[in-house]
Amino acid sequence: MKIVKREYQKFLVQIKSRIQTSQTKAVLSVNAELIYLYWDIGQMIEKRQKNEGWGAGVIPNLSKDIHNEMPEIKGFSKRNLKRMIRFFREYPNLGAIMPRLVAQKDNFEKVPQPVAQLNESNISFKLQQLVTKLPWGHNILLIEKAKNLFIRLWYVQKTIEIGRAH
Repeated sequence: MKIVKREYQKFLVQIKSRIQTSQTKAVLSVNAELIYLYWDIGQMIEKRQKNEGWGAGVIPNLSKDIHNEMPEIKGFSKRNLKRMIRFFREYPNLGAIMPRLVAQKDNFEKVPQPVAQLNESNISFKLQQLVTKLPWGHNILLIEKAKNLFIRLWYVQKTIEIGRAH
């Protein structure tokens, strides 16, 4: 059986495309889990501070203890723990919608909503659907720079759109 070079090249292109698609899906899945982890840690700290009266002093202790007990793990500095709390406060319902996001995959993005129908509540909901698609640093930058939810949603959507184009 002889392999036709042209057919083999087409096959190779298909295989490479499938590998790249799978790699991209894996990275997005890991990113979504990391974003959810950070949200959840922010929620856990916030709850302890409210329910048990823990002050801000818990953050440096927690950061130091995580570093001491898990030195190979990065991302749990005092500053980043404070960002996790802020992320939780910005998107308090992310935990409730996360299972639906995983089940829906990307379907929620395919139904654009007219700007006239957008209000702060459904903008917040849409943002919470999209934030898991952005890296942590992008999310923090947008929270710090774009206070207005309409503007933040626009930036999030454009970041995702442009990221897919490349």
